[in-house]
Amino acid sequence: MRSMMNSDDVDRQLKNLTRRGFITMAAAAGAGYASWKFLRTRPHESGIEWPLRNALQTNEKLAEAYFSRQRLSPSFRPSDLTRARINGRLGLQAPVDLDAWRLNIEGASSAVALTLDDIRALPRHEQITELRCIEGWSIIVKWTGARLADLIAKYPPRERPQFVALETPDRGYYVGLDLDSALHPQTLLAYELNDAPLELLHGAPLRLAIPVKYGIKNIKRIGTIRYTNIRPADFWAERGYDWYAGH
Repeated sequence: MRSMMNSDDVDRQLKNLTRRGFITMAAAAGAGYASWKFLRTRPHESGIEWPLRNALQTNEKLAEAYFSRQRLSPSFRPSDLTRARINGRLGLQAPVDLDAWRLNIEGASSAVALTLDDIRALPRHEQITELRCIEGWSIIVKWTGARLADLIAKYPPRERPQFVALETPDRGYYVGLDLDSALHPQTLLAYELNDAPLELLHGAPLRLAIPVKYGIKNIKRIGTIRYTNIRPADFWAERGYDWYAGH
């Protein structure tokens, strides 16, 4: 039977534990600092260090492989609706004349500048879906608008593009979509939110509602849509986020 330790033995063991803990923490801190220093000294690619960009591109490939136009974001009941939250004013700072606003389509068979009435003339669709922010919060809202796929069908590109770019009128905010995401049946050009016309801070007169992507892709106040075979610039991808931004 082990004899009971006296206070000196206990004190000695505690000191040993403290010493080992300090050495372990110091080693962990050193490894963390070395990793941080390694990343800080790596060449940048699209706004961030290339190891981080490679990790994001791996996530992007996984999300893209999982994506299907037949796979829909869940739909909800009207009783599930939550208050529409205002988040993000990028591209909305400049004044806008809603009567003079036009949606310009670049890369189409002919020059196109559409009014909101032209958009409303396309088949009308409604959906109650979740808008998920990359910051971690989400809301459930009702969108009304035209499918981006219907607009592309009515105003087709000169040649089949790989991507669709969208920009605010002042080009202060811009996003890029792969063609499959643009043609997804839940990708809407929305002009109503919760059965009311869009307010300015929610993106009036026209915004993107794409529930299969995080909120950073749901561009407000669209001024230009461009068909392209060159992967478009994307505001947040240039600042270290995943270009695909799917979930």
